[in-house]
Amino acid sequence: MSARILIVEDEPGLVLTLTDLLSAEGYEVESAQDGLSGLRKALEGQFDLIVLDVMLPGKNGFDVCRELRQQGRDTAVLMLTARGQVVDRVVGLKLGADDYLAKPFDPAELTARIEALLRRAGRNTYGPPSQFEFGDVWADFDHGTVTKAGKPVQLAGKELQLLRYLVEHRGQTVSRERLLEAVWEYSAGVTSRTVDVHIAWLRQKLEDTPQSPRWIHTVRGVGYRFVP
Repeated sequence: MSARILIVEDEPGLVLTLTDLLSAEGYEVESAQDGLSGLRKALEGQFDLIVLDVMLPGKNGFDVCRELRQQGRDTAVLMLTARGQVVDRVVGLKLGADDYLAKPFDPAELTARIEALLRRAGRNTYGPPSQFEFGDVWADFDHGTVTKAGKPVQLAGKELQLLRYLVEHRGQTVSRERLLEAVWEYSAGVTSRTVDVHIAWLRQKLEDTPQSPRWIHTVRGVGYRFVP
């Protein structure tokens, strides 16, 4: 199950942008456009992380963060603000925020900080799987065996490692560079094309319709995402 993120932000355009960005990364996203409704959603729902603007109508982000912590909620909080002064960052962190990002920000930095916070909180990671089932495919990674509809599927060693890594990070967009580092350890002569070829082989062997894959999705310009 992918991580659930609540965006509390009063700029509709930014809410839409962040929702599209984080949804594309595989997260489940909800939003609120004022402090009161944001606090209510945060207290009533089960979220893994809250992206919280400071300047909000009704109740500002500092007050929302303070009340969340007073209510005993340890949900990771990433605060957004147009302010750049050190004092504002200090206030937010002292009230219990986990990280702080000033507007305008680079989308890549935002997603990197979110991933780091989720890892720190022990969320959005599943650990190395020993066995995994999706559709009619059963993979036993410890024994190196894979079946589809009960019939053995022959996977090469790197194909099996690649599948295991994608399954381990299911729901996340994984870059080609990250796959090269994790599976091939940047071996000499290995390029991002190698990743694409192995993904194609996995799809041919495991997907019912490799041209329109159900499980192993391409994220254009970035890499791949396994969607359980």
